[in-house]
Amino acid sequence: MQRQYLYIIMCSICLVLTGCDYIAEDERLIYEKPEPAQRVVLLEDFTGQRCSNCPTATAVIEQLHEAYGEALVAVGIHGGPLAFAGNAKVVGLKTDIGDEYYNHWKLDHQPVGLIDRTGSVDYDLWATRVKEELTKPAPLRLEGTAVLAGEEVSIHLKADTDGTVTGKLQVWLLEDGIQTLQLMPDGTANQTYTHNHVLRTTVNGTWGEDCIVKEAETSEWTMSQALEPDWNREQLSIVAFVYNDSGVQQTVKIKVEH
Repeated sequence: MQRQYLYIIMCSICLVLTGCDYIAEDERLIYEKPEPAQRVVLLEDFTGQRCSNCPTATAVIEQLHEAYGEALVAVGIHGGPLAFAGNAKVVGLKTDIGDEYYNHWKLDHQPVGLIDRTGSVDYDLWATRVKEELTKPAPLRLEGTAVLAGEEVSIHLKADTDGTVTGKLQVWLLEDGIQTLQLMPDGTANQTYTHNHVLRTTVNGTWGEDCIVKEAETSEWTMSQALEPDWNREQLSIVAFVYNDSGVQQTVKIKVEH
């Protein structure tokens, strides 16, 4: 009797084994493309504290933020002839990097903006151009974290795509809520004007670093940025974007966490 039971069990095992087709390891997982990412538009606002029309341009940005929320990332770049370097009494927001960008793009007035780096645009056309840019597909997904660790920000970014995207990854550090001088449209000087999304520094160089994001792969980057003593730790954020000769491919803005 025991032999009969053993025979039945062995036959059952053989049926199970022979009934399963062998699948090669590299054929067991089938890659499925994820849902398309939402495009996030980058608006580089070339501004200055001595620019009386710049607050009007800032009002346009605020309206666009109300309309599109996180789908629009604005960066205030203080450079060019109307930017203010500051003095012993008044805080200035002009930076060398702002001057370099202003000159590189051959800009000749302020305020003026770059929208996804597809050419300079005056502020009265920003709404139209942002709307147009948002209709374009986003060729990659970009996300990350930024955490305050002592006197520096630790940054981790990752990206993936449905194809292959080649270009440069640029990472900036911004500060909101800076109250200092601004020349107003009526010619007065507002000493407590609130400046938001102000470019403080680049994290990975003036023009970023080369990157390739490939389909079915996740590209990751880790970097850090030391902070200046006068930067408000509660008002910092990171902006990262991938760009190439076709313009900005995708952007993300990340609040610095504590």
